[in-house]
Amino acid sequence: MIRRLYDWTIRLADTPHAMWALFIVAFAESSVFPIPPDALMIPMILARPGRAWRIAAVALAGSLLGALGGYVIGATLFESVGRPVLEFFGKDVYFDGFSDRYNDYGVWAVLVAGVTPFPFKVITILSGATGLNLVAFLLMSLVARGLRFFLVAALLWQFGAPIRDFIERRLGLVFVAFVVILIGGFYATRYM
Repeated sequence: MIRRLYDWTIRLADTPHAMWALFIVAFAESSVFPIPPDALMIPMILARPGRAWRIAAVALAGSLLGALGGYVIGATLFESVGRPVLEFFGKDVYFDGFSDRYNDYGVWAVLVAGVTPFPFKVITILSGATGLNLVAFLLMSLVARGLRFFLVAALLWQFGAPIRDFIERRLGLVFVAFVVILIGGFYATRYM
Protein backbone atom coordinates (compact mmCIF):
# COMPACT_ATOMS: atom_id res chain seq x y z
CA MET A 1 0.00 0.00 0.00
CA ILE A 2 2.78 2.46 0.93
CA ARG A 3 4.60 1.78 -2.36
CA ARG A 4 1.46 2.55 -4.40
CA LEU A 5 0.94 5.73 -2.39
CA TYR A 6 4.57 6.71 -2.99
CA ASP A 7 4.28 6.08 -6.74
CA TRP A 8 1.04 8.06 -6.88
CA THR A 9 2.71 10.95 -5.04
CA ILE A 10 5.64 11.02 -7.48
CA ARG A 11 3.26 11.01 -10.47
CA LEU A 12 1.76 14.24 -9.11
CA ALA A 13 5.01 16.01 -10.02
CA ASP A 14 4.14 15.65 -13.72
CA THR A 15 0.72 17.28 -13.45
CA PRO A 16 -0.12 20.91 -14.21
CA HIS A 17 -1.19 21.29 -10.58
CA ALA A 18 2.07 20.00 -9.09
CA MET A 19 2.55 23.05 -6.83
CA TRP A 20 -0.89 22.58 -5.28
CA ALA A 21 -0.24 18.86 -4.97
CA LEU A 22 3.07 19.61 -3.21
CA PHE A 23 1.32 21.98 -0.80
CA ILE A 24 -1.33 19.36 -0.02
CA VAL A 25 1.20 16.53 0.39
CA ALA A 26 3.39 18.72 2.67
CA PHE A 27 0.32 19.70 4.69
CA ALA A 28 -0.92 16.13 5.04
CA GLU A 29 2.55 14.70 5.79
CA SER A 30 2.87 16.95 8.82
CA SER A 31 -0.28 15.55 10.36
CA VAL A 32 -1.31 12.15 8.94
CA PHE A 33 0.16 11.24 5.51
CA PRO A 34 3.07 8.75 5.42
CA ILE A 35 4.93 10.01 2.30
CA PRO A 36 7.32 12.98 2.77
CA PRO A 37 7.03 16.00 0.45
CA ASP A 38 10.62 15.40 -0.67
CA ALA A 39 9.30 12.63 -2.92
CA LEU A 40 7.39 15.28 -4.87
CA MET A 41 9.89 18.12 -4.47
CA ILE A 42 12.84 16.26 -5.98
CA PRO A 43 11.35 15.53 -9.42
CA MET A 44 9.74 18.98 -9.52
CA ILE A 45 13.06 20.75 -8.88
CA LEU A 46 14.96 18.52 -11.29
CA ALA A 47 12.41 19.33 -14.00
CA ARG A 48 12.54 23.10 -13.31
CA PRO A 49 15.65 24.07 -11.30
CA GLY A 50 14.85 27.77 -11.67
CA ARG A 51 11.82 27.23 -9.44
CA ALA A 52 13.74 25.44 -6.67
CA TRP A 53 13.24 28.20 -4.06
CA ARG A 54 9.57 28.61 -4.87
CA ILE A 55 9.04 24.84 -4.65
CA ALA A 56 10.81 24.75 -1.25
CA ALA A 57 8.69 27.69 -0.05
CA VAL A 58 5.46 25.94 -1.07
CA ALA A 59 6.58 22.77 0.75
CA LEU A 60 7.46 24.84 3.82
CA ALA A 61 4.12 26.68 3.84
CA GLY A 62 2.16 23.44 3.49
CA SER A 63 4.27 21.73 6.13
CA LEU A 64 3.81 24.56 8.65
CA LEU A 65 0.05 24.62 8.19
CA GLY A 66 0.02 20.82 8.43
CA ALA A 67 2.12 21.01 11.60
CA LEU A 68 -0.50 23.31 13.07
CA GLY A 69 -3.13 20.77 11.97
CA GLY A 70 -1.21 17.97 13.69
CA TYR A 71 -0.95 20.11 16.83
CA VAL A 72 -4.73 20.67 16.78
CA ILE A 73 -5.31 16.93 16.28
CA GLY A 74 -3.16 16.22 19.33
CA ALA A 75 -4.78 18.95 21.43
CA THR A 76 -8.41 18.29 20.56
CA LEU A 77 -8.76 14.91 18.82
CA PHE A 78 -6.03 12.81 20.38
CA GLU A 79 -8.07 9.72 21.26
CA SER A 80 -10.12 9.62 18.04
CA VAL A 81 -7.48 10.66 15.47
CA GLY A 82 -4.07 11.22 17.10
CA ARG A 83 -3.67 7.90 18.86
CA PRO A 84 -4.61 5.87 15.73
CA VAL A 85 -1.99 7.81 13.72
CA LEU A 86 0.62 7.07 16.39
CA GLU A 87 -0.46 3.40 16.36
CA PHE A 88 -0.03 3.27 12.58
CA PHE A 89 3.58 4.44 12.94
CA GLY A 90 4.19 2.18 15.95
CA LYS A 91 4.81 5.13 18.27
CA ASP A 92 1.77 4.87 20.56
CA VAL A 93 3.55 2.65 23.11
CA TYR A 94 5.89 5.52 23.99
CA PHE A 95 3.19 8.10 24.58
CA ASP A 96 2.20 7.50 28.19
CA GLY A 97 5.71 7.53 29.66
CA PHE A 98 7.00 10.07 27.18
CA SER A 99 4.24 12.66 27.54
CA ASP A 100 5.20 13.57 31.12
CA ARG A 101 8.73 14.58 30.08
CA TYR A 102 7.94 15.80 26.57
CA ASN A 103 7.56 19.50 27.27
CA ASP A 104 11.00 19.67 28.88
CA TYR A 105 12.60 18.82 25.53
CA GLY A 106 9.70 19.09 23.10
CA VAL A 107 11.13 22.00 21.13
CA TRP A 108 14.25 19.94 20.45
CA ALA A 109 12.09 16.98 19.43
CA VAL A 110 10.42 19.26 16.86
CA LEU A 111 13.85 20.18 15.47
CA VAL A 112 15.00 16.57 15.32
CA ALA A 113 11.81 15.28 13.68
CA GLY A 114 11.65 18.27 11.34
CA VAL A 115 14.99 17.56 9.71
CA THR A 116 15.45 13.79 10.12
CA PRO A 117 13.52 10.89 8.60
CA PHE A 118 11.56 10.48 11.88
CA PRO A 119 7.82 10.91 11.09
CA PHE A 120 7.16 14.62 11.72
CA LYS A 121 3.45 13.98 12.24
CA VAL A 122 4.22 12.00 15.41
CA ILE A 123 5.87 15.07 16.94
CA THR A 124 3.18 17.50 15.78
CA ILE A 125 0.48 15.35 17.37
CA LEU A 126 2.49 14.80 20.56
CA SER A 127 3.17 18.53 20.80
CA GLY A 128 -0.54 19.27 20.75
CA ALA A 129 -1.43 16.41 23.08
CA THR A 130 1.09 17.55 25.69
CA GLY A 131 0.36 21.27 25.30
CA LEU A 132 3.83 22.29 24.11
CA ASN A 133 4.02 26.07 23.80
CA LEU A 134 2.41 26.79 20.42
CA VAL A 135 4.66 29.73 19.48
CA ALA A 136 7.83 27.79 20.31
CA PHE A 137 6.45 24.79 18.40
CA LEU A 138 5.72 26.86 15.28
CA LEU A 139 9.06 28.68 15.38
CA MET A 140 11.04 25.46 15.69
CA SER A 141 8.90 23.87 12.95
CA LEU A 142 9.74 26.84 10.72
CA VAL A 143 13.47 26.45 11.41
CA ALA A 144 13.53 22.65 11.03
CA ARG A 145 11.34 22.31 7.97
CA GLY A 146 12.88 25.40 6.35
CA LEU A 147 16.35 23.94 6.83
CA ARG A 148 15.29 20.61 5.39
CA PHE A 149 13.37 21.83 2.34
CA PHE A 150 15.70 24.66 1.39
CA LEU A 151 18.78 22.46 1.77
CA VAL A 152 17.22 19.88 -0.57
CA ALA A 153 16.34 22.69 -3.00
CA ALA A 154 19.86 24.16 -2.80
CA LEU A 155 21.54 20.81 -3.42
CA LEU A 156 19.31 20.03 -6.41
CA TRP A 157 19.65 23.56 -7.80
CA GLN A 158 23.44 23.43 -7.52
CA PHE A 159 24.20 19.83 -8.51
CA GLY A 160 21.09 18.60 -10.35
CA ALA A 161 20.28 14.94 -10.94
CA PRO A 162 23.68 13.55 -9.76
CA ILE A 163 22.89 14.56 -6.16
CA ARG A 164 19.47 12.89 -6.18
CA ASP A 165 20.75 9.52 -4.93
CA PHE A 166 22.60 11.21 -2.06
CA ILE A 167 19.47 13.12 -1.04
CA GLU A 168 17.18 10.10 -1.21
CA ARG A 169 19.54 7.66 0.52
CA ARG A 170 21.92 9.62 2.72
CA LEU A 171 20.68 13.13 3.50
CA GLY A 172 18.54 11.78 6.34
CA LEU A 173 21.63 10.18 7.87
CA VAL A 174 23.56 13.44 7.50
CA PHE A 175 20.78 15.25 9.36
CA VAL A 176 20.76 12.57 12.07
CA ALA A 177 24.55 12.93 12.48
CA PHE A 178 24.17 16.72 12.63
CA VAL A 179 21.52 16.45 15.34
CA VAL A 180 23.63 13.98 17.35
CA ILE A 181 26.62 16.32 17.17
CA LEU A 182 24.46 19.32 18.08
CA ILE A 183 22.91 17.58 21.09
CA GLY A 184 26.31 16.19 22.09
CA GLY A 185 27.76 19.68 21.95
CA PHE A 186 25.00 21.10 24.16
CA TYR A 187 25.40 18.20 26.57
CA ALA A 188 29.18 18.65 26.71
CA THR A 189 28.98 22.38 27.38
CA ARG A 190 26.33 21.91 30.05
CA TYR A 191 27.87 19.04 31.99
CA MET A 192 31.61 19.46 31.48
